[in-house]
Amino acid sequence: MRKSLLITLLLTLALFSCKKSTEDCQLDEDILSVDLSVEIERLEDAFFQAKDQESILRLFEAHPLFAERMLFLDSYSSPEELADEILMANQDTLMLELYDEVKAHYPDIVELEKDLENAFKYIQYYFPEFKVPTVYTFVSGFSSDIYLDEEILVIGLDYFLPFEHRFQPPDIPQYISKRYQKEYIVPTVVTAISSVFNKTNLRESTLLAEMIFYGKAYHFTKSILPCTSDQYIIGYTEDEIVACFANEDFIWAHFVEEDLFFETNPFEIRKYTGEAPSTDEISPDAPGRIGRWLGWNIVDDYRFNNSFSLPELMMETNTDKIFRQSGYKPRPQ
Repeated sequence: MRKSLLITLLLTLALFSCKKSTEDCQLDEDILSVDLSVEIERLEDAFFQAKDQESILRLFEAHPLFAERMLFLDSYSSPEELADEILMANQDTLMLELYDEVKAHYPDIVELEKDLENAFKYIQYYFPEFKVPTVYTFVSGFSSDIYLDEEILVIGLDYFLPFEHRFQPPDIPQYISKRYQKEYIVPTVVTAISSVFNKTNLRESTLLAEMIFYGKAYHFTKSILPCTSDQYIIGYTEDEIVACFANEDFIWAHFVEEDLFFETNPFEIRKYTGEAPSTDEISPDAPGRIGRWLGWNIVDDYRFNNSFSLPELMMETNTDKIFRQSGYKPRPQ
């Protein structure tokens, strides 16, 4: 029998205390003292201000990794061919309007720069081997939201205009596109970086392995961004988070009764960890990716009930061990 996850909201305001509160949160000054700085280069300006082929070619030479990995320079017969294509695109009326809108909504990126710098300081504090990538912003015409590798990070600011803006990423359902907003940029980047340190053994091919993988990713992100609201980490609304905690017993019981943790059917796994507007198997009111949320809670309990460091947690490959030693139980109502 299905149960509405939202009807209990008014009865569970106290559950806000179960959330990872960000009120009165302060970052650790010892961590912020790490000698590290981030300067973001706004390549959208450089490319849109370039008026001839020679100027574009100079940008390729100045930023070879960007040209190779973001613009796929090597796939063109010559740099000149790509330069001409970019010049033509940048003269398109809609592209010019899109660039103008990005500049209007991001007149400066001081806050983004500082937030990224603080995040990178936290990562380097826990993982000294982390190397800070060169960071660029760009207007890609909705061809790339975030590109990240060990050397460069490119943020497509056109993807992160306000949710109600007339320019929206094409062919993306609303339940996903709502996460393309300014507040999600840094959490998305940090979650992507977590995969470098996340040693979860996905070859187990179980629902539990995926749950733990995502749980570790979100736990990492929250540890690096302790003052960031959970909603910007997992992409749920505040109401959805409260409803999940209000019905934690019900969600847990479903996983146990349906014997889901060691499920290996990829189609069944996707129902609980894949992108979807809801997890209908539990309730039409249950947000999608509920298995990831549950995995996050399990991982939280595993670390804090056993006093592991963040690096120790991320290095642990045994998902069954994490599950069993977490001591996880739904929080009492």
